[in-house]
Amino acid sequence: MNNHIEEITLESLLPRVFAREEFPFSKIWRKTVCFKRGLRYLVESASGGGKSSLAAFIMGSRNDYEGTLKFDGRDAGSFSIGEWQELRRAHIAYLPQELALFPELSAIDNIRLKAEISGNVDMARVDKWLERLGMSDRRDFPAGKLSIGQQQRVALVRSLCQPFDFILLDEPVSHLDEANNRLAARIVEEEAERQGAGIITFSVGNPLLIENPEKLNL
Repeated sequence: MNNHIEEITLESLLPRVFAREEFPFSKIWRKTVCFKRGLRYLVESASGGGKSSLAAFIMGSRNDYEGTLKFDGRDAGSFSIGEWQELRRAHIAYLPQELALFPELSAIDNIRLKAEISGNVDMARVDKWLERLGMSDRRDFPAGKLSIGQQQRVALVRSLCQPFDFILLDEPVSHLDEANNRLAARIVEEEAERQGAGIITFSVGNPLLIENPEKLNL
């Protein structure tokens, strides 16, 4: 795999469960779409429109789709398990809607696991992110005892702790107010700029407030 992934291309992609449905207004399903490294995208849909499915297809955790998904022109259907592992380790960061925190571990230990495995950021930077997000006094709380909004901030910081060419954020701020949304968006933008990465956010109605994203509806 190359040092960087420059493009993710969807060609006539569609979840198989939607095979008999029509999507005349979708800018993604059954279309050719290219996500480019360094750019910002907002994928919007109604609930059940397939946004989490699309994120899972890109991450390789699901392959129940029609059409073709390509990374720099190469069909993802040909990837080995090792290549998918490399993609997730060094090229694609992901914040799933369900957050996937370890509830018994503290907020900081959930983040530290990712930070130490990747070696991409030091804990001093993590502490600054938590401070900016108003989470310094919750760093040692078990994740399972945090509010959903607090858990989202912890999971967001964790997702930034690895190298990436693209970061996928599925409903990352659905439980944050506008002020915290803007703080989260700025941190994501700063880290994406540092790595020259693309940002792809997925939202039903409360998107991450990144600047001037290209909007694509499902």
